[in-house]
Amino acid sequence: MSDRAVLHVKGRVLVGPDDARDELWVIDGRISYERPVDVRDVRTVQGWALPGLVDAHCHVGLDTHGPVPDDVSEKQALTDRDAGTLLIRDAGSPSDTRWIDDRDDLPKIIRAGRHIARTRRYIRNFAWEIEPDDLVAYVAQEARRGDGWVKLVGDWIDRGTGDLGACWPRDAVEAAIAEAHRLGARVTAHCFAEDSLRDLVEAGIDCIEHATGLTDDLIPLFASHGVAIVPTLVNIATFPRLAAGAESKFPRWSAHMRRLHEGRYDTVRSAYDAGIPVYVGTDAGGSLAHGLVAGEVAELVTAGIPPVEALSATTWGARAWLGRPGLEEGAPADLVVYDGDPREDVRVLAAPRRVVLNGKVVG
Repeated sequence: MSDRAVLHVKGRVLVGPDDARDELWVIDGRISYERPVDVRDVRTVQGWALPGLVDAHCHVGLDTHGPVPDDVSEKQALTDRDAGTLLIRDAGSPSDTRWIDDRDDLPKIIRAGRHIARTRRYIRNFAWEIEPDDLVAYVAQEARRGDGWVKLVGDWIDRGTGDLGACWPRDAVEAAIAEAHRLGARVTAHCFAEDSLRDLVEAGIDCIEHATGLTDDLIPLFASHGVAIVPTLVNIATFPRLAAGAESKFPRWSAHMRRLHEGRYDTVRSAYDAGIPVYVGTDAGGSLAHGLVAGEVAELVTAGIPPVEALSATTWGARAWLGRPGLEEGAPADLVVYDGDPREDVRVLAAPRRVVLNGKVVG
């Protein structure tokens, strides 16, 4: 009889939205649906099991002032992990967080390198700040440093106009996106407003972050090009406060931000109805706290996305989009167990019963 420890997860294992199984086993950190033979040490966890949640827009190693020390990055990652987020697409960070890859108790991270922004057109200390002639070179640099993604800042406040404005000319983004794709990386861009979106989509971008400026005439373009969006609604909720703080200096920008906030749910629902892929992201790590993934799923439901589809946006669908496994046979055992069926009520996600990462119960 073997002395190795085995984890037995029983109840309902949600391998997919319509694939619920009675149990799985974790053997040597991997998932198996075959009962092991002659095992002495078995630990059982009961409940509703999901693949580890995905936060597809998160910033580990970043706070409001820029890069943070490793101990702060660790706390950020642990907060996400304890909330059930076991896979992060880090959508831009000035910190080197590669050391996290050596920790089997911290979430897995897919990095987009460091943000690439126009000079003096983004938050200080966050991004490489460059001019269009250097965009291709910096995209190539971050494509090589990242894990298959590059992050552009597509728009930001233009102090000359006092409103949001596109950061890059069309020819620059066309060349930069083509170079990223040549190097095997996908490209995403921060975009609040409307006027940068057509150029970015027609240039071949893969994803848009926030996408509050997605208008009815642009939705068919996104759908036909297969461009995904990550709405970060828990971040968009801060727009009224930001607008109030800048009202006296930038009244046009403040009014614009309020309009984008007011239309946020209609924008997301219209995108979903048109077949645009929508994924969960919180934008944690700038001004927002970590561990907000459950709140973002609930926001997608409030926007009108069906609960199972909102759930998929942080589980099965999100993992497939990022090229990472879920609860398949032989996959790393990264899963979260809940007391109730999250397909019936996504608010269940706010209270994980157990968190299992690399086959070990860590929460």
